[in-house]
Amino acid sequence: MTECAIYRARERIDVEGDISDTLDEALLSDDRAFCWIDLHEPTETEFDLASSELNLHPLAVEDAVEAHQRPKLERYGDVLLVVLKTLSYDRANTDVRTGELMLFIGRSYVITVRHGDVDPLGQVRRRLDKDPTLIDFGPSAVLYGVIDAVVDRYVDIVDEVHAAVTDLEERVFVSTRGPVAEDIYALKREVLEIHNAVDPLVPVVSSIVTGESVRVAPEALPFFRDVADHVMLVDSRVDSLNELLPQVLAAHLAQVGVQQNDDARRITAWAAIFAMPTMIAGIYGMNFDVMPELRWAFGYPMAIFAMVAVCTVLFVMFRRSRWL
Repeated sequence: MTECAIYRARERIDVEGDISDTLDEALLSDDRAFCWIDLHEPTETEFDLASSELNLHPLAVEDAVEAHQRPKLERYGDVLLVVLKTLSYDRANTDVRTGELMLFIGRSYVITVRHGDVDPLGQVRRRLDKDPTLIDFGPSAVLYGVIDAVVDRYVDIVDEVHAAVTDLEERVFVSTRGPVAEDIYALKREVLEIHNAVDPLVPVVSSIVTGESVRVAPEALPFFRDVADHVMLVDSRVDSLNELLPQVLAAHLAQVGVQQNDDARRITAWAAIFAMPTMIAGIYGMNFDVMPELRWAFGYPMAIFAMVAVCTVLFVMFRRSRWL
């Protein structure tokens, strides 16, 4: 347990003790108070206390302990389970790392379970401390703050990935050398990681805004609508990157094809140029006693002159046709 606090009367009260004590105090508080308990990668034994106190559904407990869930929203009786994907981006290695964040939301409590190294919850706590009016929303304040912090991180990562795609485009059109294709495939794989985190989140946030699965305080709806707009914006940008990367790869392959054709034409042109001296030397290298110009004093200079002249003419012709 990394955080345990009760929010009451627009103030945060840190609580010392186990989960049971915190939940009891929160449940006995007034309707406007709620507790927030944060757990980081708990084992099944460590999560048993919370699950037994709140009578959580076994499937919800399994999701919290095992992780590896896609973003979703499910209701188990009076408990709402929201699953989010957290992301971090290592631009040096072009690597998107994923984690998971689960929220168990009840009438007077929020339990967050984190898997992975990314921790957006500190930002949410600071925001609640800075703007205590959000606490009036109850547990919905934590739900909004967490989704907003996660989506803001999505925006930053998409900006960084877009910059990486722009760099790839420049590399494709400036130079076809280097492992461009491998980098495109690697970046495509990371964009898919982002897509798997963002795309399933769109219906989750939409269901919250429309009230299909959970009722939030009316005052909180504009905040959730703002988050929904950001999620859909990020989702559209990720779709654009998914469409752009194959086009970058196609442009790279086209560039490689053009370069190979140019190389083949150069090789053919130089082969034709060197073939002519070889032919002349081969003719005059035959071992016959009777041959024209065989004993002519100017025969050797004329053969050399003919080689140079033919090579020069061929070189000029290939140069004009841009084969060289």
